[in-house]
Amino acid sequence: MQVTKMDGTQEEFDASKLYGSLERSGADETTIDSIINHIESELHDGITTTHIYKRAFKLLDKKLHTPEVNFRYSLRRAISEFGPSGFPFEKFVGEVFRLKGYTIEVGKKLKGRCVSHEMDVIGKTEDEIFTAELKFHNKLTIKTDLKVTLYVRARFDDLIAGGFYGDKKQRLAIITNTKFSSNAIAYGECAGIELIGWNYPRKGRGNLHDLIIESGIHPLTCLSSLTKKQKQHFLNQGVVLCQELMDNDARLIHEAGHLVPKNKKQKIFDEINLVRKCVGPQCSINR
Repeated sequence: MQVTKMDGTQEEFDASKLYGSLERSGADETTIDSIINHIESELHDGITTTHIYKRAFKLLDKKLHTPEVNFRYSLRRAISEFGPSGFPFEKFVGEVFRLKGYTIEVGKKLKGRCVSHEMDVIGKTEDEIFTAELKFHNKLTIKTDLKVTLYVRARFDDLIAGGFYGDKKQRLAIITNTKFSSNAIAYGECAGIELIGWNYPRKGRGNLHDLIIESGIHPLTCLSSLTKKQKQHFLNQGVVLCQELMDNDARLIHEAGHLVPKNKKQKIFDEINLVRKCVGPQCSINR
């Protein structure tokens, strides 16, 4: 059975990909098998992967109705809703690495030997400086390609030549919410650039999906109780995390009274509290 991918190309339906996506959500094996069997019974030539995803999500929600599991399954889409500006993604990634022990700065200009460079995320520890160029894409089909790794390596080299890192260990990275092209990966590995994509490196090796789950933070775009317009309002205010909506006695939600009806606020708080139970690699329906 041929399915149509988001980029318009077709490939044979591969149940293992759907299985992996559902497994990462924390769903149990019985639930996964049931959903896949249901999806396979509805397949037809040309069906889109987007339709399969949405159908699987509805079945998952119907069977478990567990916000923690739904959060993990829909996380990638939630991140892609950060646009059109790349700043929410920068702030979100910065928070992920702050929780890994770095002192974080976002969007700061750094002086190289030849010119200055605006670096998306700078993280510092006592003996290491982490610099990362971020590539955010609203469309999940867009890949970060070879030309990006080439020019980012040149920027890192100029910073090195200008003495920015001093005698500290250098950690140089490109981070994207989608994928890297094969040439970008080949060059990045050869040129000493750490590449962090949604599923790259593979599970257990520090890809973006795993880093987010391990961090225990949650993008506000994962909340089904917020409309697209409400999400964009908070993003425009520089708010990207569910936790930020809960801080200060939910001041941000109360100040958005013109957008968030009074009778809806408790529903938002309740969903945030449920989603926040999904923390760490053991986040699952058993928590």
